[in-house]
Amino acid sequence: MTAPARVPSFVSVIIPAYNARHLIDAQLSALATQDYPGEFEVVVSDNGSTDGLQDHLLDHPLEQALSLRVVDSSTAPGAAHARNVGIARAKGEFLAFCDADDQAHPEWLSALVEAAPGNDAVAGTVETHTLNSAEVQRWLPMPDPSERPMLFGWMPSIFSGSFGMWRTTSEAVDGFDERYARGGEDNDLALRIQLAGLSLAHAPAALVSVRLRSTFGDVWRQMVKYGEADAKVYAAYVDRGVPRRPRLAVVAEVLRLALTNPLLPQRISGTSRGHWVQSCAHLVGRAIGSVKYRTYFL
Repeated sequence: MTAPARVPSFVSVIIPAYNARHLIDAQLSALATQDYPGEFEVVVSDNGSTDGLQDHLLDHPLEQALSLRVVDSSTAPGAAHARNVGIARAKGEFLAFCDADDQAHPEWLSALVEAAPGNDAVAGTVETHTLNSAEVQRWLPMPDPSERPMLFGWMPSIFSGSFGMWRTTSEAVDGFDERYARGGEDNDLALRIQLAGLSLAHAPAALVSVRLRSTFGDVWRQMVKYGEADAKVYAAYVDRGVPRRPRLAVVAEVLRLALTNPLLPQRISGTSRGHWVQSCAHLVGRAIGSVKYRTYFL
C-alpha cells in the first residue's frame, strides 16, 4: 500500500483523556490557535474519567471553533483503547494525535499535514522547556526536534502525543494494540507500521510542549511503568531484528547509578536527583518486565 499523494480534505485530532479536566483547556486553546488553514475536528476520547470531564466539555466555549466532540471510551482502560475508540468515531481521513495535558505549538497540525502526502504516517516532535521548570527539564532530557529518535537503536520511534497517520494506515495495522494498556503502545505501533512496509516521516516542525512529572514519586511510578513497557515491546520484537542488549550493559549502568547517587553532593555526582530517580526507576521497570515477559532487557 502506498500513502495517498494528496492533502487530506478533513483532519481529526484525537485526544485520549483520563481525569484531565484541570489541564485540557490549555490544549484545547492551543488547538484553537493552530495556523492550519483546512477543516479539522477535535475528538476527546474520555477513558472513564471521574472528575467531571464530560460535563466540563459540554457546551465548551471552543466547541464550535474546534468542532469539538466527546466520545466515551470507558469500556477498557488505557490510552491505546481510548485512541482506537477515537479513531472509530472520527470523521477525518487523516488522524492526528496529541495528549490532554500538553500544548501543541501553533504550527503543529500544519506540519503534520504537510508531511502526509506520499507518507503513511508522520512522527511529530516534543519539547519540555515551555511547561516545565528548568530543574524538571533536567530530569528527563529530550532529543532536539531535528533528531529522529530511534527505538532500540533499530527503527524510528514516535511520540503518541505528537503523531499523525492516514486512516488507511490505521486500518492496515489494526490501530493501536490495546494489550499495551500500561504504555509502549506508541513504540509498538511505530514498529508495526514500518515492518508492514509503510513509511514513517519525520516532521521536526510538528512540535508539542509536553508536561513532565514534577515530583520524585510521580517520576518513579511513571518510569517503572515505561521500563516494563519497553521490555514488553523488546520481547515482542527481539526475534524480528531488534538488536539484542549486551549482557554487560547493566553492569555499566548500575556502576553509573552508584557513582551518581543522590547521597553525593550534586557538584560531585554531576547529575540531578530527578534524573537519577528516573534512570533508576527505568532500570527497575526493565527488570520487572524482563521477568514478566521472559526476556533479557537489562
